[in-house]
Amino acid sequence: MTIGTGTKDDPWQLKTPPGTSDITMYRDEAAGALVCNAGGTELRYQLRCVEDLHAMLKAHGDWMELGNADEQKPAKDGTVEAWARSPDNPVGGWYGIRKGFRGRFGNYVPPVLEALGLVELEHNPRNNRVRAK
Repeated sequence: MTIGTGTKDDPWQLKTPPGTSDITMYRDEAAGALVCNAGGTELRYQLRCVEDLHAMLKAHGDWMELGNADEQKPAKDGTVEAWARSPDNPVGGWYGIRKGFRGRFGNYVPPVLEALGLVELEHNPRNNRVRAK
């Protein structure tokens, strides 16, 4: 269950896809960022990532692996994480804003789309997938 409205004062209270970690996320319109707080670490992704990811998943038309990976590690081809780093995506590269904290897109952004009712998201211990509604 999602709690919050997605503002800084009332962030979404979410869990990572496996359900093992709590995260809070909110839209920072002024900064053009989707802000994620996970275990004391703040990550920021370009705000347009929500709409862009949903559009990509709709075009993809089927389940897609999340492929969670730190920035310093390569992302598995064909995953949400790989797409979020690809020079072929709508922003021409990383959706993550702050160098050193640009990874883990596949772990933190899809729960927002699920909370907004835009996707179906699996909640298995590993190898979760997502697809557009």
